[in-house]
Amino acid sequence: MYLYHFGLTELPFTLTPNTNFYLGIQPHDEALAVLLTALKTGEGFLKVIGEVGTGKTLLCRKLLNEIPDHFVTAYIPNPYLNPDELRRAVACELGVKQAQRMNVQLLTQRIQERLLTLHQQGHSVVLILDEAQALPEESLEALRLFTNLETESRKLLQVVLFAQPELDQRLAQAHFRQLRQRITFSYQLRAMTSDEVNYYINHRMSVAGYKGAPLFEPAITTKIAKASKGIPRLVNILCHKMLMLAYGQGLYRLTKQHLDSAINDTEDAQKVSNSALLTLATVTLVAILFASYFVWERSF
Repeated sequence: MYLYHFGLTELPFTLTPNTNFYLGIQPHDEALAVLLTALKTGEGFLKVIGEVGTGKTLLCRKLLNEIPDHFVTAYIPNPYLNPDELRRAVACELGVKQAQRMNVQLLTQRIQERLLTLHQQGHSVVLILDEAQALPEESLEALRLFTNLETESRKLLQVVLFAQPELDQRLAQAHFRQLRQRITFSYQLRAMTSDEVNYYINHRMSVAGYKGAPLFEPAITTKIAKASKGIPRLVNILCHKMLMLAYGQGLYRLTKQHLDSAINDTEDAQKVSNSALLTLATVTLVAILFASYFVWERSF
């Protein structure tokens, strides 16, 4: 789309979590350090909470990449599973054969045997769940029971939950107090500051291959920080639309008008009150997308 226009080798502001674009800003580095330290000490339950779009999935994938080699990981990206489905998903991740065919009692026994085998081989096992706020109530209890599997000195299974704040609201209920008390470390991801947004934008442009003078000037990134409320996903959306608008107009610099148009075209961004800009944004973006689709169709 605008890659060649701005001299880029890849799109810098896609919404797909890509660890190549990981930036060690304070909240993410702190969360990663807390997780790695707690896992090495053998803690049972760990939890990272963050609002929508604050980079939980990217951090989750970074953890999977950075975790020491002696860990065996079971990763469940979509945990909207009933207890039976959850057990079978964990069993499959751990390499338990024919997990889908066993009854619950036998499956639980095979999971425990597999965990003991891995422990005897010098491995630690960690179950990582993204979007953990989606776990049904009965599955949260099943998850707690998983951590009852232990030797005399160490848990056989550690659990890391990445979730939206709704999980904390659910765990605050009295009947979840046993699970709540087993969470030994918890980290709350915050939004980026204005300086971090500026650093974040220029970092992603650099990783994407941009080599010219900064396209996003400090005055622009300050406004992006305010409009996005420091949420990385919203920053990505706004920057992507600004680049699209400049490309569609044949321009090589980004302006406040591009930002205002992108803001008005973006859900959840802090709006500017100018209906004319909204119309311009919608018409221009639709035209660019249609033209890009037409070029793509012609290439096949």
